[in-house]
Amino acid sequence: MVMAESASKNLRTPDETIRLPGITEELVDLGDLTVGRTVQEPGWRWSTHTRPVVGGEWCRARHVGVVLSGRFGVLLKDGTVLEFGPDDVYDIASEHDGYTIGEEPCVVIEWSGLRAFAGFRAGSHGRVLVTLLFTDLVSSTVMASRLGDVAWRELLSRHFEGARAELERFGGREVTTTGDGLLATFNGPAQALRCAAAIRRAAGREGLQVRVGVHVGEVELVGADVRGVAVHEAARIMATAGPGEILVSEITRTVSLASGLVFEDRGIHPLKGLPGEWQLLAYVEDPQPPPG
Repeated sequence: MVMAESASKNLRTPDETIRLPGITEELVDLGDLTVGRTVQEPGWRWSTHTRPVVGGEWCRARHVGVVLSGRFGVLLKDGTVLEFGPDDVYDIASEHDGYTIGEEPCVVIEWSGLRAFAGFRAGSHGRVLVTLLFTDLVSSTVMASRLGDVAWRELLSRHFEGARAELERFGGREVTTTGDGLLATFNGPAQALRCAAAIRRAAGREGLQVRVGVHVGEVELVGADVRGVAVHEAARIMATAGPGEILVSEITRTVSLASGLVFEDRGIHPLKGLPGEWQLLAYVEDPQPPPG
């Protein structure tokens, strides 16, 4: 289960800065929410300066935000003209043209439309092919009840410490924890699978069992987070695994063939909330020694 957490970031140290002709966006990502400060320079107009970069007849983003200083105007597709100034809170529908009014830069804070404005949602910016690894502790609720809160937290802390050591050893990047499991990404499936096996062994030494899902797919990089259908697919594969099992998708097995890894067929499975049926396989730990 994913645990909700409070989060705080500062726009003076943005996760990402996007600079296009006449306009700058400084973005921070808080879970599923992107918030940004946008500075529109005098003379900037979307159709003149941004459209040649991102394409399209109109800006397709819906913008929700507030003006801090300066003024800007919007021409809607139906011919309506809107103007906004300091302290105006706005919700602008998609398909419009925008422009700065006057000789002063216009500074706004927005929490919707930022990435779509720059054309990145519709394009390939920030999308990469990665190997996703999901882990989950088996029967964690029962064990926590038996051990008590203090002992369980100590055991869980040792488990995460050991898992992170294996991630570092095998070149994985931790994305987030999910209560009593974690999500990590790797550049390729072989290292992810060997890391999964190492995490399984480390958990066993603590008297714990893990289930693991490994899947290769395209994700969108948003700050330190990863998003996309492939993330949900990997989570569903993990949820299908039995105690101590490392399950993978057929595409993961195919990409891993050159590494000589061994798999056992686990048949065809429906994955909750996903279309079709999925061929799943279990990774059989190979004898190759871990990296030095």
